[in-house]
Amino acid sequence: MRKLDVSDEEELGLLEDKTEALALRSKRTERVRKKQAKKGKKTIHPSEYLTNLPYELMFAILSLLRPSDIFNLQRVNRAFHSFITQQERELARAITSWRYVCLSQCFRLPVLMENIDPSIRVHIQNPERGELRWLRKKPYQHIQTPDPAEICTCLTCLLRWSGLCLIVDFAHWQRNLDTGDPIPMIPRGGQPQWNQTLIASNAAIARKAFRSPLWHARLLEAHLDSTTRSIRRHAANKGNKKSRFHMTKEDMEAGTDLFLERSGPPSNDIPFHRDNYYMLEAYVPNRAWFKHLNQWQYLPASEHDRDVAYINSVIEDVYISCHFTLVN
Repeated sequence: MRKLDVSDEEELGLLEDKTEALALRSKRTERVRKKQAKKGKKTIHPSEYLTNLPYELMFAILSLLRPSDIFNLQRVNRAFHSFITQQERELARAITSWRYVCLSQCFRLPVLMENIDPSIRVHIQNPERGELRWLRKKPYQHIQTPDPAEICTCLTCLLRWSGLCLIVDFAHWQRNLDTGDPIPMIPRGGQPQWNQTLIASNAAIARKAFRSPLWHARLLEAHLDSTTRSIRRHAANKGNKKSRFHMTKEDMEAGTDLFLERSGPPSNDIPFHRDNYYMLEAYVPNRAWFKHLNQWQYLPASEHDRDVAYINSVIEDVYISCHFTLVN
């Protein structure tokens, strides 16, 4: 009988693949596995929670900080830097409105020359004006002479510029005053290089406040710190019986200048020399105590406009007088 041809598949039956996958145990695969596991369990940085808050809530939180804290926070990441840069003016105003109510009225910013009417600008920059002649003749040793092309040189703006530079210089020497180390005295007419470098650095810091409201608030913070340290230092001197501002421990810890709104000694005299720093407690200029009102009254911001109007009127009077003389 003839044999039937049978195929190999029919003879052997259906094949079943029972090979098992080999476990990968190399160092490279272990690194990849750990990296994938870490990516799946990625932790959120605490700063990301704050940046995800609603705008109003985040703004309210930042407005409770000191200006120095705001500058530190600005360096944390791009999100904070972008938010603070965009909201700088509003943040500075919010912080100043409750921390530096007094100092913000005592240390206003000088008006930039670019914001003054060009028709009046040429008269203010006249080198023969009394204020400019006085600056050239008797410059302060611890205050850099302002640039007439940068800021207004009316009397009000000159005093504002001096106040900003004094804030930085007074803060610079606080450690010497605390430890009792003498401040280097400069002979009359002397201009050592270290002092020129210092006052130039102080002026550069003061100029930052012209463009940045947050830097202005930072200067007020520095002066509040200098003032509290000076009052505490003089209070510890039992031999010093002169009147001073009443300041408690809570006032120091609060980080506000509200205690300066209490009755206290006037401090309108400019410390014209660093030797005055030893007895200086609270330099809070541009205000006067009204006893019948039982409160301090501050020079208004419009004082600059009055000075400029006076300079303009004097120039007009001189022009009319010269014209009348030529006609006659």
